[in-house]
Amino acid sequence: MTDATRTTSQNNNWTNVQAYTLAVTCLLAGVLAGWLVRGSQSPAAAMQVASAQSATSSSDAATPTPEQLQHMADTQAAPLLERLKTDPNNVEVLANVGNIYYDTQQFPTAIQYYERALQQQPANTGVRTDLATAYWYLGNPDTAIQEFNKALSYEPTKPNTLFNLGIVRWQGKMDVAGAVAAWQKLLDTNPSYENKSKVLELIAQAKKHSSVKPGTQARPLPQS
Repeated sequence: MTDATRTTSQNNNWTNVQAYTLAVTCLLAGVLAGWLVRGSQSPAAAMQVASAQSATSSSDAATPTPEQLQHMADTQAAPLLERLKTDPNNVEVLANVGNIYYDTQQFPTAIQYYERALQQQPANTGVRTDLATAYWYLGNPDTAIQEFNKALSYEPTKPNTLFNLGIVRWQGKMDVAGAVAAWQKLLDTNPSYENKSKVLELIAQAKKHSSVKPGTQARPLPQS
């Protein structure tokens, strides 16, 4: 989640069934993420979500179709889009719309709103980290890395950005040295990082996969 806070009124536009279905979908998407975290999400929260993924992925819950996800996103975004008609440069609203489409895996649309938010507030590292991650999900690691580096130019020690940069360098480019450097910087500049042990495990896993051919995604870190 980016630094902008979601409004309570957004959640009231969904039925309980829609909210449950989206929650399941987001957990399933997390399995494919390789442990990536949101721009301002607590690392502990990210790991709590990850710990529930294996149980969720084996449940009987039906995965929504792309069309259903699009409908969910459009429904929840509708009141915010109305606000943008009269306040088109509101960074918080733009970021929240981006978040809605991000969470429902509508990444091209999420990118559009994140980029509009960043036109108004280029130094918003939470939004820029989410923008980068959305590019990664679309199979564009080079642009993702470029945007992570831009975020770090504003906030060089941002933990979530360094964490994600390491994942993309490792899984997207098979750049083990670059991944390890990002994670080591995270640990060096954030000595109280709450998931230090997980980062150390990722470093070990990346080194084990250093012989994997370029273009092959390494497997995500096993869940604990």
